[in-house]
Amino acid sequence: MRIWKLSLLAAFLAALATSGQALEAEPFSQHRFEQLQAEDALILIDIWATWCPTCRRQREILARFQSEHPEVELHILEVDFDRDKEVVRQFRAPRQSTLLLFRGEQQVWYGVAETRREVIYDTILQAPSSS
Repeated sequence: MRIWKLSLLAAFLAALATSGQALEAEPFSQHRFEQLQAEDALILIDIWATWCPTCRRQREILARFQSEHPEVELHILEVDFDRDKEVVRQFRAPRQSTLLLFRGEQQVWYGVAETRREVIYDTILQAPSSS
């Protein structure tokens, strides 16, 4: 019984530690996007909504990725699905929870409602390197 309680406590503490990670991102602007593209940067466009549970899960995964891989210079630009309709159309996002990965001007990935940690991690880690 005591081992079960300790296991439960350890799981709770692990969940608490990861839930406190903040996502390092900035609001999307066309100027900033073009600037990062010109720098051949690794850019993730995160089209999300505050009410979306899938988006919350994606953001938790991305925050954990940033924490576990500080060596990866990933720029996350946020697009509010409800407020930034023109940008949503620009990226042809069918719904919130759409993620687009660019290396400079090249789009290298497009995912909708993807919440598998290994897919998101592998996609970012395997993105082409800058020229």
